[in-house]
Amino acid sequence: MHSLDTLSTFATSLLAASPAAHSDHLELIITLTSGLAAALFMGYITHRVGLSPIVGYLLAGIAVGPYTPGVEANVELAQQMAEIGVILLMFGVGLHFHFKELLAVRRVAVPGAVGQSLIATGLGVVVAYFFGWTVSSGLVFGMAISVASTVVLLRVLSDNNDLHTPTGHIAVGWLVVEDLFTVLVLVLMPVLFGSANSSLADIGLAILIAVIKIGLLVAFVMFVGGKAIPWFLARIAQTRSRELFTLTVLVVALGIAVGAAKVFDVSMALGAFLAGMVVGRSDFSSRAASEALPMRDAFAVLFFVSVGMLFDPNQLITSPGLIAATLGIVLLGKPLAALAIVILLRYPLRIGLSVAVALAQIGEFSFILAGVGMSLNVFTSQQYNALIAAAIVSISINPILYRLTDYLEERAKKSPRLWKLINGNSHVESTQQAPDDEHPEKHDHGQAVVIGYGPVGRTLCRLLQENGIEPTVIEMNLTTVRQLREDGMRAVYGDSAHKETQLEAGTSQADVFILSASGLRNSQEVIRLARECNPKIRVFARASYLREIPSLTRAGADVVFTGEGEVAMSMTEFILRQMGAGPEQIDRERDRIRNELFGSAAVLEILLPPTAKPMPEQPETSADEALPADPTT
Repeated sequence: MHSLDTLSTFATSLLAASPAAHSDHLELIITLTSGLAAALFMGYITHRVGLSPIVGYLLAGIAVGPYTPGVEANVELAQQMAEIGVILLMFGVGLHFHFKELLAVRRVAVPGAVGQSLIATGLGVVVAYFFGWTVSSGLVFGMAISVASTVVLLRVLSDNNDLHTPTGHIAVGWLVVEDLFTVLVLVLMPVLFGSANSSLADIGLAILIAVIKIGLLVAFVMFVGGKAIPWFLARIAQTRSRELFTLTVLVVALGIAVGAAKVFDVSMALGAFLAGMVVGRSDFSSRAASEALPMRDAFAVLFFVSVGMLFDPNQLITSPGLIAATLGIVLLGKPLAALAIVILLRYPLRIGLSVAVALAQIGEFSFILAGVGMSLNVFTSQQYNALIAAAIVSISINPILYRLTDYLEERAKKSPRLWKLINGNSHVESTQQAPDDEHPEKHDHGQAVVIGYGPVGRTLCRLLQENGIEPTVIEMNLTTVRQLREDGMRAVYGDSAHKETQLEAGTSQADVFILSASGLRNSQEVIRLARECNPKIRVFARASYLREIPSLTRAGADVVFTGEGEVAMSMTEFILRQMGAGPEQIDRERDRIRNELFGSAAVLEILLPPTAKPMPEQPETSADEALPADPTT
């Protein structure tokens, strides 16, 4: 009885406290669920109508924000989760940052990015003057609208097949300089705007201290972290645990970011950027990017949602002039400045137009700068709303404007004087070619991607090399990858089930994709991704059992080789030879078994150069030894 009374009392107290308690405990889950659900719905809608999903994420934030009716998510919790998104975004920027790419287009990217940023910042100060803001507020506003969105720019260039052209190289290099400039500004903003009554001497001293702290952080992360982080990642990789590796990447990104803020008193964004650079220079860059990508994307979505939650639609009525001025700078001031710089540096009009239009939008770094400005009380909610409105409009129409560059170029050609004035002395330097490391080396007889370097993969790679085809191996064994690189063979350490790993291996340019490892749990996904990267690629897959052939074929494999089938054919051939059967009878029986086991004759064609010397006929062996040399259809 006593126990029943105790249980009854506990249940009563729990029920009495549940409304408030559950409200507090579920607030994080409600914010996360409502934000992601709204982002999913609005992102899908905007994607279907041909707009960037970022627009949908911003609109989702408005829908669940405090200024619109319906579900209201917690703004403070959303912003805290968005901080993780900022850290992972900056980690990704550092992970893919390569000085070689910047050096290849330094002649136009460095002066172009700096010049455009200064012009946009100056226009921001002009707007501040007319609206009665302080100079500090105008500087932050100008810097915020000077930075384009990396996500949007890459998407627009990729959709128009310009990512690996001179236009794409210049635009990406331009954006890298902008990102570096933004990182520097984020570090210096607390120093420059943190105290209103500081003298020039105090500001100079503060800048000097900040530079020293940044130098110490860079030295510590690049030299100490450059040794410790790859060593630690190698130890984790040896466990072959995907969960531990992903956890390690997140701990490295978040840990260095938090350490940069707590120990060196600089922004977490800079710490995350440096952490990404360290990992990007190691053997684990591809795998780190692919493993951490889902987490990064999820929190990046929350970042844009949290930005949208701060937008007050009433500002469209109360501040139309400010929003129009902001859009004027983003859609006219920035692209005209970029176009003038590119033309003055004697690049063709087409490149100038394409780069200018691709940069005529604002995105993630703009909101990061604005957020720091608001924390320092030099950026108002009115400016923030104008920034969000300009972002939504500019991101929405940027793909449309980019498609008009051909039309604008044709219009300019109709004026011979104008065309000669603009293109008379234009030239394109080495940007016509991609940096050496950006794509796998092109070979006369094509390229091949081989998954796995066991006995089968080793034999296939030798066969490909002997016939003038240089293979690229994707392998999860780090020791094997390092040995292959020492031997001069191109190898990528990572999981072939991730698109980023396949792209780094060159699947998008390869002629044949060979899945030589059997027993992979995600073979179908690997093949599907290969088809997604390169619809024209020929896919040869290995399986353990005959029952796997239909599923692998549906996934996109052209030919599937199975251990069961190859053993059956090898044993049949051996027994017939022992019984004294002739070559014709052996071939007849072999074809009959192929038809019985595979449903049709196996296509054993492999990518051979048209002028290659035919290989001598050999007796067929099992799939674990080599591919048959005599192709049949």
